[in-house]
Amino acid sequence: MTKKLSTFFLLVLFVFSLGNLGAQNLDTVKAGKFDNGKMWTFDYPPADYLYETYGFRPSQEWLDNVRMAALRFATYCSASFVSADGLVMTNHHCGRESVTEVEQKGEDLHKNGFLAIKLEDERKVPGLFVDQLVKITDVTKEIQDAINSGTTNEEKLKNKEAKIKDIEKQNTLPGVKAQVVTLYSGGLYSLYIYKRYNDVRLVFAPEDQAGFFGGDYDNFTYPRYNLDCTFFRVYDEAGKPLKTEHYYRWSPKGAGPGEPIFVVGNPGRTSRLNTVAQLEYKRDVSYPDISKFLDFMVDYYKDVIAKDPSKAKELNDRLFSYANSQKVYKGITKGLNDAVIMAKKKDFERKFKDAVMSNPTLQAKYSKVWDNIAEVNKEVAKVYPEYYSYRVNPNLNPSFFVAADKIIAVFKSGGTPADKDYKVLITNADKDYDVKVLEFLVSQYIKKLGSDNPNVKALTNGLTGTDAVNYILNNTVLTSYEKTKELVEKGADAFINSGDPVITWVANTRARYDEVNKKITELRDVEKVNIELLGQAIYDVFGTTIPPDATFTLRISDGVIKTYDYNGTIAPPKTTFYGIYDRYYSFGKEYPFTLPDRWINPPKEFNLSAPFDFISTNDIIGGNSGSPVINKNAEIVGLAFDGNIESLTDEIIYLDDKPHTVSVDSEGLIETVKNLYKIDRLAYEMRNGKMPK
Repeated sequence: MTKKLSTFFLLVLFVFSLGNLGAQNLDTVKAGKFDNGKMWTFDYPPADYLYETYGFRPSQEWLDNVRMAALRFATYCSASFVSADGLVMTNHHCGRESVTEVEQKGEDLHKNGFLAIKLEDERKVPGLFVDQLVKITDVTKEIQDAINSGTTNEEKLKNKEAKIKDIEKQNTLPGVKAQVVTLYSGGLYSLYIYKRYNDVRLVFAPEDQAGFFGGDYDNFTYPRYNLDCTFFRVYDEAGKPLKTEHYYRWSPKGAGPGEPIFVVGNPGRTSRLNTVAQLEYKRDVSYPDISKFLDFMVDYYKDVIAKDPSKAKELNDRLFSYANSQKVYKGITKGLNDAVIMAKKKDFERKFKDAVMSNPTLQAKYSKVWDNIAEVNKEVAKVYPEYYSYRVNPNLNPSFFVAADKIIAVFKSGGTPADKDYKVLITNADKDYDVKVLEFLVSQYIKKLGSDNPNVKALTNGLTGTDAVNYILNNTVLTSYEKTKELVEKGADAFINSGDPVITWVANTRARYDEVNKKITELRDVEKVNIELLGQAIYDVFGTTIPPDATFTLRISDGVIKTYDYNGTIAPPKTTFYGIYDRYYSFGKEYPFTLPDRWINPPKEFNLSAPFDFISTNDIIGGNSGSPVINKNAEIVGLAFDGNIESLTDEIIYLDDKPHTVSVDSEGLIETVKNLYKIDRLAYEMRNGKMPK
């Protein structure tokens, strides 16, 4: 017994010593070569790096063709031309809104999918457009000169905004969009000229359950089994399929593990070049509140649907949107609280500072940047609890808070509120949501401001939880249009001094919110100017050896298909169609693992062993959805649609120890279009790069 106990205690001591060793060794953690990612710009493509890594040096002709074949899909996704006849490929989840737009009476395209068997069956999507990046021009000097001509922070920012608007206005023509793009937080500025195509027609969209099989459970996971694709076609001014010189051919056989592949798309936003102080502010102040709100919204919609399943069709998309964001912010927050990740960020910043301080010219220009940014975030954090609590946001606050704010604003301006200022808000209010969000916010107010705060006391009468909510609801007139109208008609003094807890809260906090908001705006202006300097310092020290943060503009990211360890096992580099049937039967054919009718008994020629989805080391983020995945011959080998759980820290750092990008395989796309959906003309066009005659 004694020997066994001694062994046990030795084991315990060993474990604790490992923990202490880990803590001590954080000082030895070093920044990784690719912590800032691989989202390379077409302004400065990394030709030498690609040659050193893959033995492949892209020519300018290759780069131009790849750039011109890529598209920005509306304002939220990526896409590409995949035939000489204007065929466009993007994700199913990018095309969902478009499917709804073209749905006709009696149809259920989300359930049954859309198949244009003939060219004339293709349906124009109202308001949909795609943008093609046709020209890039460096405008850094013009904008930095404008900024430097200002003497105050406010003047510098106004000069910058005015110069950007002027450049964009001068270069905007009919059918052409000009956009000034900020790179390296202001280290570089580029003018991007886009050709805009406004006649975009739907060609093929699979059923929702094929495009989003597994729902939120499978979202941000791998292995995956999703046909997350939609095909459109661009038409020219004459109403004919667009003839385009630049498009991606289809790979004869897809890509294999270890083969260099490239994602070409428009990543939305990353914060990898943020200072440690900025990341700590997100970790400690803003992101926890965002996560709490998302948790609340997910729980709320799950509860609504559980109580009334008939609302599922109406609310599932909304629930997924919140659940998707919930996973993202939880992943980012987890990364921000990861000691090793933060140690890597600190090491990068330390080396960056050392490079600046060792150069007298750079030191004179940039030495105060980090301290200035840190001080801004420290000061914002001090007033954040009041900012959070006193703001009135139509997307967050109960409708009666918003009504009170609108009415008081009109009174304060010397006017008389009209019905239009509050009637719709009150009569169309979602009363159940108002009660639930009120309960959520009251708990937040008490936590942030304290139960002794006089404004909190006036709102809750010193009560908490359900008691506080009931007190507010029982003592406000703002849940009744008639009672509100009656009180409004008595005038400003009677309204503001009515003793109504909601009116009192808004009236008493409005001035302080304006004061706090003004202070935060001024502080953020200081930060913006210093971020501009930080960006210049990054460019002066590193040049284009590291990519700039994502800005929803075109990037190219390199990687390979690769397996990895997960959950005590190993992930396959590619999945097959057999997997979707395994999950369908394993989960008892229940949502979200149900299958569309045509999938349940597929045709005998449908090859279940064909590759379906794959995982790769490419660097992507939101906005990359719909990005083509190509090989070094600029041929389609896949369609990027998601990341895995390991990718959720990608906003702040790219860790290249595991693959992060999930894509539909090019062979799986062909297999379903040809042998499952039987759209022969589309399958021909994908394989041959042109429509059949």
